[in-house]
Amino acid sequence: MFKIPVLGICAQSSGMGKTTLLECLLPLLATYGLKVSVIKQTHADFDVDRPGKDSYRMREAGATQVLLSSQNRWVLMTEQKNDVSDSRLLDMVGHLDLDIADLVLVEGFRHAPIPKIEVFRPSHGKKLLALDDDHVIAVASDIAVATSLPVLDLNCSVGVAEFIFTWWGNQRRVSATA
Repeated sequence: MFKIPVLGICAQSSGMGKTTLLECLLPLLATYGLKVSVIKQTHADFDVDRPGKDSYRMREAGATQVLLSSQNRWVLMTEQKNDVSDSRLLDMVGHLDLDIADLVLVEGFRHAPIPKIEVFRPSHGKKLLALDDDHVIAVASDIAVATSLPVLDLNCSVGVAEFIFTWWGNQRRVSATA
């Protein structure tokens, strides 16, 4: 489906630890030599720009895209229709430069049709997504969970990184033979 493997880190609700887990995983995956891009879903209306700045003024004047560039980084801001579905993730992956990454980790987009690791804390009183989602390939939890899927220790990011690296290698082998 994609040029490189895409793996979701999802949960039933916010506050489960997705961002904290990703923060721990990124440097660990780098030790394996992996270059990782991240797509993060947010439900809030956000803006990386500031009123009064030239780029903000261009958007306010009607530009559908504004690209800011400095010697160190660039950012592309694109206005899009109000689409609350998780299917927009498939378009978002297409905006990444997949030639400079080995893996895309996605935070959120729990209903997207991609392989996912579910972050699950039973103490939050939520239902396990993996019960109804065949795309969940493992559960990262702070306690034992009754499931036939691999259960990863949420408090051991090294173990989760090892799982992801092994999964990534398997995905690369499968795509090479396809």
